[in-house]
Amino acid sequence: MANENTLVLNLRRFMTPAILRALAAPILIIMILAMMVLPLPVFLLDVFFTFNIAVSVMVMMVAMYARRPLDFSAFPTVLLVTTLLRLSLNVASTRIVLLAGHGGSDAAGKVIEAFGQFLVGGNTAVGIVVFVILTIINFVVITKGAGRIAEVSARFALDAMPGKQMAIDADLNAGLIDEKTAKQRRKEVAQESDFFGAMDGASKFVRGDAIAGILILLINILGGLFVGIIQHDMAFGDAAHTYTILTIGDGLVAQIPSLIISVAAGLVVSRVGDDTDIGAQVIGQVFSNTQVLVLTAIIIGVLGLIPGMPNLVFLLFASAVGWLAWRRSQRPSGAEPPAPAPEQEAEQSAAEARAAEAQEASWNDVAPVDVLGLEVGYRLIPMVDKSQNGELLRRIRGLRKKFAQDVGFLTAPVHIRDNLELKPNAYRVTLKGVEVGTGEAFPGQFLAINPGRVVGPLPGRETIDPAFGLPSYWIDNAAREQAHALGYTVVDASTVVATHLNHIILSHASELLGRQETQALLDHISKEVPKLVEDLVPKLLPISTVQRVLQNLLAEEVNIRDMRTIIEVLSENAPRTQDAAELTTRVREALGRAIIQTLFPGNAEVQVMALEPGLERILMQAMGGGEGVIEPGLADTLLRQTAQLAQRQEEIGLPPVLLVPAQLRLLLSRFLRRAVPSLRVIANSEVPESRTIRINGMVGMG
Repeated sequence: MANENTLVLNLRRFMTPAILRALAAPILIIMILAMMVLPLPVFLLDVFFTFNIAVSVMVMMVAMYARRPLDFSAFPTVLLVTTLLRLSLNVASTRIVLLAGHGGSDAAGKVIEAFGQFLVGGNTAVGIVVFVILTIINFVVITKGAGRIAEVSARFALDAMPGKQMAIDADLNAGLIDEKTAKQRRKEVAQESDFFGAMDGASKFVRGDAIAGILILLINILGGLFVGIIQHDMAFGDAAHTYTILTIGDGLVAQIPSLIISVAAGLVVSRVGDDTDIGAQVIGQVFSNTQVLVLTAIIIGVLGLIPGMPNLVFLLFASAVGWLAWRRSQRPSGAEPPAPAPEQEAEQSAAEARAAEAQEASWNDVAPVDVLGLEVGYRLIPMVDKSQNGELLRRIRGLRKKFAQDVGFLTAPVHIRDNLELKPNAYRVTLKGVEVGTGEAFPGQFLAINPGRVVGPLPGRETIDPAFGLPSYWIDNAAREQAHALGYTVVDASTVVATHLNHIILSHASELLGRQETQALLDHISKEVPKLVEDLVPKLLPISTVQRVLQNLLAEEVNIRDMRTIIEVLSENAPRTQDAAELTTRVREALGRAIIQTLFPGNAEVQVMALEPGLERILMQAMGGGEGVIEPGLADTLLRQTAQLAQRQEEIGLPPVLLVPAQLRLLLSRFLRRAVPSLRVIANSEVPESRTIRINGMVGMG
């Protein structure tokens, strides 16, 4: 008794839901293979045929409600298993038909009898014609079309992978997504390519299944005639009728689920557009246009008035479509606001302003200037409306977080408002009330950016990427795959605005670090090293000087994440000098390893430009005289040669970096960066001794 209880407990422990799910697929495959070898009772054959029909219907329903092809990524495997199930049932039913078919039309089960007698009325000619038509529809139309779509989709998905990967990297670098999201999106890109490739191959299973169905039909009829006439002494007519009806029932009961599965395959691979199921997508796009419904009702109605036509049926359909058009016209539209709306709102604002003039002025009339502002036209309002789940709001939160992690301080929030003076699709970015960037975005469309390696133009609105000035096209959703295949980087409208905003924030980081942000940064650091901050501010340096040093670093794209080192260097040098420029030089030397690591990652050679010795002596003399002024002719030559060498550095994939003596670094940085914004000027003292320096070009006087 104890042993039996132990056995029961062990079985319960073993048969957990997780283990049962893991064993389900192997058991199903073994059962399918067993049906090809072992004889089945008639009842079990009915059960498995019914199961096959139920599975095919279930697969089609899942395909219809899948929002994306990858939502049903197991479909190629399901296609193989269902095809194998149908073939094994064909083998099992063939065995029973040939062994017991002489006993009557119900010898192979009630399911085969129903399909052979009820669906085709027991007429062998009708049954053969219906079976052949279903096979042609499945093989020639649905399967061939779905296979072609899968083949083209697989090729385009593979060609578009580099562009999609670049778009993911761009979002990651812009701070719009984190590393985990980027990893997930890269995985989805790879899965999409694998899915369409697998569907391209899996569609061959269905085509082979259709061919096998025709061959099985012929073999069963011929085999049935031989068995019935030779072995059971049946008359030719009786044998032909009995075995043909059984064979047709067997063929139809397998061919109809095959047709359903083929339709499901076509639905999956032909999905294009938004993340909605097929029913909602078709209804929303086919029956949404009132004009189309009205014209359709008129045409059907006119056809219904022609003598000799089935007038009642046509007029009924015309009335139904007309009623549907009337109902659609009564429904409030969810489209963009009508044209007079902005004017009415402007008139209302003007009326409110006139009413306000009658009141006395107060301090409430003095509106503070936003540090960072984003103004949008009325067509872009859904992108920033919280009640409409504006995608741009989430992206702005992400880029502020990314900026804080990469640069080292938290910027002021972006104040978003609508501006009816802007064009409907326009936006502009303001910094302390002054416009610093503007552009246009088109919700529902995508910006295809030319990174310099595309192989052809696109159908769309030609424009310029507002963030980096690259040639681009605004395209519809239908042209996305083509753009990826041609090498374009494709981003949506929210990403365009967010990337432009992120570029502006990075390029104006020094201006965004105000007194309040500096104090908040010091308060944050004081939680970790309170004594260090307390000894520096305000004992050794005022907070204004600390702010100026941090702004100098940010102006030259040096992050301030290592605040502990910065505070230590300031504390060490503050007793000797209060000059912000001199303190910045000392801090840069302490941060030299991080500066060089940012420009030349790893242990790569520090490949830079340098000054010729003669030019270096002249500039040192100018600095020694206390003037710090470069002679105009020499200044022009210096700018021209530096720009040429910087362009050469960028062409070979290297950052344009000029290595100069520490005494000249600040002068040349301020002078050259206005003409060559991408240039970075570093001092000899900032390069760690462990790094190898290689001079790629010399800036001279002639």
